[in-house]
Amino acid sequence: MKITTITLFLFLMLSVTNLFAQSSNSSEKYGNTLNLGLGIGGYSGYYGYVGHSIPVLHADYEFDVAKNFTLAPFISYYSYRTDYYTGNPHDGNWYYYHETVIPVGIKGSYYFDNLIKAGPKWDFYLACSLGFAIAHSYWDNGYNGDNNVGASPLFFDLHIGTEYHFNQKLGAFFDLSTGVSTIGLAIHKF
Repeated sequence: MKITTITLFLFLMLSVTNLFAQSSNSSEKYGNTLNLGLGIGGYSGYYGYVGHSIPVLHADYEFDVAKNFTLAPFISYYSYRTDYYTGNPHDGNWYYYHETVIPVGIKGSYYFDNLIKAGPKWDFYLACSLGFAIAHSYWDNGYNGDNNVGASPLFFDLHIGTEYHFNQKLGAFFDLSTGVSTIGLAIHKF
């Protein structure tokens, strides 16, 4: 049931964003861009419950929706393991909690290059993202304690970012977020 719901959700997002992108009359196009990034999570936003640094992989695909505005369905991935103990930490009652999480959702970005008169090599944007996380968690055998460790499956993050264009096809971006800040490559007209 989860796979069907996720597939339907992603299909609807792609259909709606593609429909809006076809009707856009923007002078500069920001969409048709595949963004691949790496970030460090674990201390803020949705990821704050982890409590330590973890690498997060991120991918999104931007579509033009309106002048200076894009929507980007995204998917991220992280996995971690942490230690827990019951009673005295020296008595050997250590258990390991494992979790793999796949956040999916949509990110809306507004580009304000025209307002700050940025040159053609730079893009600047403000954004927000909304999504839900698919989590798979398990404990080592023998653990009988509290199993509620993860965060709520829904999240909302704010972003500010920039991209430097090496050429018309490739750029590098930095996305500062209340969730996971990422750095990566932007592949245009993908």
